[in-house]
Amino acid sequence: MDINRFTEKLQEATRAAQSLAVRHSHQQIDVEHLLVALLEQPEGLAAAILLRASVPLPELHRQLAGELERMPKVSVSGAPADQVYVTGRLQKLLVAAEEEARKLRDEYISVEHVLLAAVEDTGAAGRVLKSLGVTRERLMRTLQEVRGSQRVTTQNPEATYQSLEKYGRDLTALASQGKLDPVIGRDEEIRRVIQVLSRRTKNNPVLIGEPGVGKTAIAEGLAQRIVRGDVPEGLKNKKIISLDMGAL
Repeated sequence: MDINRFTEKLQEATRAAQSLAVRHSHQQIDVEHLLVALLEQPEGLAAAILLRASVPLPELHRQLAGELERMPKVSVSGAPADQVYVTGRLQKLLVAAEEEARKLRDEYISVEHVLLAAVEDTGAAGRVLKSLGVTRERLMRTLQEVRGSQRVTTQNPEATYQSLEKYGRDLTALASQGKLDPVIGRDEEIRRVIQVLSRRTKNNPVLIGEPGVGKTAIAEGLAQRIVRGDVPEGLKNKKIISLDMGAL
């Protein structure tokens, strides 16, 4: 397994898994070490994916940490503290993760590939995930929401997956929650925007005007129509994101 094909986050997690094994006086790095390391990553993708899939992260972490505590501890006098090796089970998981990357036509092996492979694990980690309702289908649905049609073509793809959530406001989500004010007197402009968006070509409407004339209100009005289903078939279930350029 070529670690250079791992994304940066996965490389960090493998190093953290090794440190976990050393701290617990384990001679082997196993699947549970890697999953705990992924869950503990600051701003990690694994935790974000599982949280979005409604997995109870504290309980998952507690059970996996419990599995680490049950592993045999080895203390050899004079042996280097970092002399640990990867189990055959973890090697099998990483090979399965590589296969998941191939199926998704990704160039690098990333965190999400490890999660997909872990669901099929026959050991303690797989049993814990299944007991909490984590399935391949559930993860695939969540991945579609997080990364959409993006592929892993760099070693730092995780930074781009949730850029819209980090720098934008989902106007359709706000509309569905009733958090947008009603838009009055903008029906003609909203209809015109819908017409442009529905074209096969040159379908990029541009709203021009001084600050405060109501450009945002038109976008919010369209978001409300999408939520109500009052749009052509091609715009149904679409999202409108307001990008905060100042936050970039």
